[in-house]
Amino acid sequence: MIFERIKSEGIAHNSYLMGSGNGAIVIDPRRDCQVYADLARQMGLKIKYIFETHRHEDYVVGSVELKNITGAEIYHGPGLKWEYGSVLEDGQAFRIGSFRLTAIHTPGHTDESMSFAVADLATGEAAVMVFTGDTLFVGDVGRTDLYGTNEVPRLASNLYDSIFKKLLPLGEGVIIYPAHGGGSVCGMHIANRDESTIGMERVQNQVLQRKNKDEFVKYKIAEKPERPHYFTRMERYNLEGPPILGCMPLPAQLTPNEFRTEMDKEAVLVDTSEPAAFGGIHIKGAYSIWVEGLPAFAGWVLPYDRSILLVLERQADLERCVHYLIRAGYDRITGYLKGGIESWYNAGFPVESLGLLSVHRLKDMLDRHEQLTVLDTRGQEEWESGHIEGALHIYVGHLEQRLSEVPRDKPVAVYCKTGHRAGISASILLRAGYTKVYNIPGSITAWVAAGFPITKD
Repeated sequence: MIFERIKSEGIAHNSYLMGSGNGAIVIDPRRDCQVYADLARQMGLKIKYIFETHRHEDYVVGSVELKNITGAEIYHGPGLKWEYGSVLEDGQAFRIGSFRLTAIHTPGHTDESMSFAVADLATGEAAVMVFTGDTLFVGDVGRTDLYGTNEVPRLASNLYDSIFKKLLPLGEGVIIYPAHGGGSVCGMHIANRDESTIGMERVQNQVLQRKNKDEFVKYKIAEKPERPHYFTRMERYNLEGPPILGCMPLPAQLTPNEFRTEMDKEAVLVDTSEPAAFGGIHIKGAYSIWVEGLPAFAGWVLPYDRSILLVLERQADLERCVHYLIRAGYDRITGYLKGGIESWYNAGFPVESLGLLSVHRLKDMLDRHEQLTVLDTRGQEEWESGHIEGALHIYVGHLEQRLSEVPRDKPVAVYCKTGHRAGISASILLRAGYTKVYNIPGSITAWVAAGFPITKD
């Protein structure tokens, strides 16, 4: 049996390739899917089946793209009007070489959610592993809010039944392979490790310690995860089938003059440098989204109906940026600035800066009661764990829609956990015409490390 986990950074997505004999399957492929075809070819395998654990919300699934390359059949769960592939039945089984894969309908995260148990028939009939999708993670379970707050009790109840009545009975030693690892928006407390078993989760997973269904449902109702608005687009793509890429986009290398011409066509400008570098100098109107922030935050702020231009801190970042963007459905990546920001200002084109404010200077300003808006752009759970007294709380992903709540008549100092999301937020404020904006390097981490007080009121 051949087994490969393919990790997609940023969104902490896990997909899988399994093979036996001359056949192979892929679970939850990503859109840039050549990796699966390459692996199969190297191992002398033909990809026969593509299985989706559910209609994913946080990235564009690559099933249609991979079928276009390999001819493999696509399967997914019941209850949606899929425009591609075939619908599975609970208990439907597939034989690939020496292993058998059995589909298990595990609703809860979504109604159509499926898990896939695998038995190695060379050693026995019992399951040895299970692909759990977004039903069961290492250290957590799937979110249940995707249909709205009114549906959470129903989905949480279904999730409880799926886990306790269908997955846990598979056996203590069964290895679990979820669709996401730590850092994913699809779970609030996913552990930062990939390996676990049903038995380990039964003992260590804090959500599963709520063995009473009422307690489990109550716990899930109390969760307040952020729901990115781009989820809606991902859901549509993953129901209808996204546009076929054929090959990866190849953004043009643009001179400063060519770059400015594209800017004049209302392209969106994304500066992928680190927040401190962006603060030092950048092109007016740029969003600040550092490279590793693109998978999680591009979908919150970038429009889908306009071309994207990139300013790179390092030429070597280009390929990674393109992969991150197309996984989020951004296909119109027009080009990048040749020579980076240095070529721009060397050409005599205008630049601007973003103020950087240390936590010590911020504390001094607050103690002096200077006119200042302190803006906390972290998530709700982070805010409730402790924040700077008197701060205004608006999550970074909602800031553009709630700019009217941020005063324009005084400076704005923005913080998050370490300063990266604050950098995005600060750039949003600059784009909106705010003139005195500061990012707080180190943000709440540095504030606490300096011994300054936080409040939970």
